[in-house]
Amino acid sequence: MITDILCEKIKEKGNPSVVGLDTAADYLPDSGKYSDPASVAAAVTDFNRAIIERVAPIVPAVKVQIAYYEAMGLHGMRAFSDTCKAARAAGMVVIADAKRNDIGATAKQYASAFFGGGDLDCDFLTVNGYLGTDGIAPFLGREDKGVFVLVKTSNPSGGELQDMRLENGRTVYEQMAALVDGWGRNSVGDCGYSVVGAVVGATYPEQAVRLRAMLPHTFFLVPGYGAQGGGADGAVAGFDERGGGGIVNSSRGIICAYRQEKYKGMKFDEAAYAACVDMREDLVAALGRKAAL
Repeated sequence: MITDILCEKIKEKGNPSVVGLDTAADYLPDSGKYSDPASVAAAVTDFNRAIIERVAPIVPAVKVQIAYYEAMGLHGMRAFSDTCKAARAAGMVVIADAKRNDIGATAKQYASAFFGGGDLDCDFLTVNGYLGTDGIAPFLGREDKGVFVLVKTSNPSGGELQDMRLENGRTVYEQMAALVDGWGRNSVGDCGYSVVGAVVGATYPEQAVRLRAMLPHTFFLVPGYGAQGGGADGAVAGFDERGGGGIVNSSRGIICAYRQEKYKGMKFDEAAYAACVDMREDLVAALGRKAAL
């Protein structure tokens, strides 16, 4: 199971974090020197490769947000593909953050694009479950691929829909969680977690605790740490009693670390590595506090 591989890499590196390669052109140290799409995309690829090479020894996974690459057009999509391939070659688990979903026939094409071994191939894909089972089923049924379904997102306005109360007493996000549990019930690996995971934001720790109780076999992808305002304690709130069951994302906090006063004077890849070490220590300390409660 791909979730077993992810759990093993987290254990091996002692680090439940994922680096988000949401690389915009203006995040580059010398962004002003690139003017045409081809040179920008090439520079982004080189930037990503340097960070991957630097952090791969201590970080188990990358999350590559496809919107940043789509914005660069065809050259950007090549940069996306090359970034995913570089991370996989470095031994990292690759999460494509694309939030795909549609009716069954179209979802099948999305599944082929990201799970079919082609240019966009990845290990995990973020998906939107709000079309129900028809839109999720095409992504299921494989042990070597997994999905993270949006359940409780980290953005402030997510509650406009997700926190609404249904006639059965559940909130919308709790109803989605129940669906996620059903979708993953027959694909639980040796680590105790299914290939059908959930996106649960670090900015809503109380909800994360509730979701962990509802989803004992669902692995959490946790956005919102760092630049979005979530702290380490909130990020690990939904982890299990063993200190596992989730992985925490940081994007700008890592790839733009060289701009922070704390890492001033470091090259961008050196700063990214130092920020990853700091994040790991922050999360491990939070897990220690959680275990002591």
